Amino acid sequence: MSRNSVYKSLILRCRSFGESNREVWLLTAETGILRAVVFGGPKSKLRSYASPFHSGQAWVYHEPIKDTRKLSDFDVKEWRPGLREMYERAMAADAAAETILFSHGGGGSWEKALDLAEGTLDALASADSLMCNRILLHFLWSWADFLGLKPDFDYCSHCGKKIPSADMSFLLPGEGGLACTTCLDIEKQNRFPEAGPGCRRWLETVLSLSPSLLGRYSLDKKSYDEAKNLVIAVLGEALGKKLNCWDLL
Repeated sequence: MSRNSVYKSLILRCRSFGESNREVWLLTAETGILRAVVFGGPKSKLRSYASPFHSGQAWVYHEPIKDTRKLSDFDVKEWRPGLREMYERAMAADAAAETILFSHGGGGSWEKALDLAEGTLDALASADSLMCNRILLHFLWSWADFLGLKPDFDYCSHCGKKIPSADMSFLLPGEGGLACTTCLDIEKQNRFPEAGPGCRRWLETVLSLSPSLLGRYSLDKKSYDEAKNLVIAVLGEALGKKLNCWDLL
């Protein structure tokens, strides 16, 4: 069996490794998350190519005895220099990458995961500071749906009745669904994330939307805050913790 493999890849993270080398974490369409070593000092051409948020073809050598991998070459297809031109873009891109890494690349359907990540980064590369948060929120919500975590917005998980489109509802952590106002008294309502009509409508609308088109859909601050709290609660429960990078929202 050949020890050399070629992957369609996105570099999610880099860090120093030893005196002059670095480690990279790649999201690949073929096998999910891979970690590989890039050998060479600061003037290495490969080192400059293998930078965060670059997409392309990665040549990886696998040493089966030690189970280590070396990045032999990287043919960059997308550079996304815009991500380094604005603080908000870079932070949102980092938050998306950390979410992917913490959830192990989604655990399957890696090509879809790669498409979702690259579409988000492409949109962020030219976004203004306001849209960066919207794009990140859209990514986290799409990632939750990708992981199979999206709660049912149509029916109450307690009584089973349809939730009127103009009514408030509440996320019930641990139950994977929403509750209507009839099933929760005022005291209990204050303990759960709200999901009002504007929040639910926006989340349902943008789920199948390209992140580059988010500017076409308005979202008031109250609905944004509800959507943010709901998405963070859903992902945080599934992953076992709330990631610090989500505080950017």
